[in-house]
Amino acid sequence: MTSVTVKYFAALREAALIPEETIHTEASTYRGLYRELTTQYGFSLPEDAIRVAIDDDFADLDDDLKSGVTVVFIPPVAGG
Repeated sequence: MTSVTVKYFAALREAALIPEETIHTEASTYRGLYRELTTQYGFSLPEDAIRVAIDDDFADLDDDLKSGVTVVFIPPVAGG
């Protein structure tokens, strides 16, 4: 089982109702982790609209999940 810290911003934070948490997961990729969190919190943003950062660097949703990292799922930014 892998343990990671997940930070939430914008719409994801509004859905999760917490700024961050430590997750113990069976997911093998960041996409799998996002799917687990979507099931848990009812995130409405599709996977293709999300970017992921691992320890402050952008990564791919299909990268292998590593234990002990900080994961930020970044929703699309709106504005003008």
